[in-house]
Amino acid sequence: MARPSSRDRILDALQEILTKDGLHAVTLESVAEHAGVSKGGLLYHFPTKEAMLDAFVERMCEAAEAEFAEAEQAEDIVQFYLRASVPGSSDAALMWSLVASLRTNDVATAEARQLVAGFFARWSEILHRKISDPVMAQIVLLAGDGLYLRALADLPLPDAETHAAVAERLAHQARP
Repeated sequence: MARPSSRDRILDALQEILTKDGLHAVTLESVAEHAGVSKGGLLYHFPTKEAMLDAFVERMCEAAEAEFAEAEQAEDIVQFYLRASVPGSSDAALMWSLVASLRTNDVATAEARQLVAGFFARWSEILHRKISDPVMAQIVLLAGDGLYLRALADLPLPDAETHAAVAERLAHQARP
């Protein structure tokens, strides 16, 4: 298996630091050390912390394309979306840090914020296209957003049985 490029190792290190310690722990020095590259090597790929975060957001959005493709093929978009709205624990920590970084104008660029906004807009577009009732599509979108935010904030989520029942009820109501 080919060894990841320095650029990928840097972005992997950034992800690990964001997940474990949050945005406050992200410095060019900490990421370089964690990636096993010199600070100069990091600066070769990312001249600023903002450029590094932008590249990370870009990489995450590219990875989301596979999920969008799955959503397009899903037999039941409601079930798929509500399942995808609950990130795993490490994903939740990562996304919380990312959301925090994007809310900080001095760290995140307008391009990074626009990429993330595009990610959420894409979900909205898919749901509104696949669910014929626009109000039901919005209800499903808001339910998913609520699950997502609860997971990110480490608030209690419904147990698996309740989550499945909510998803089934919304899926039933969304059917034409």
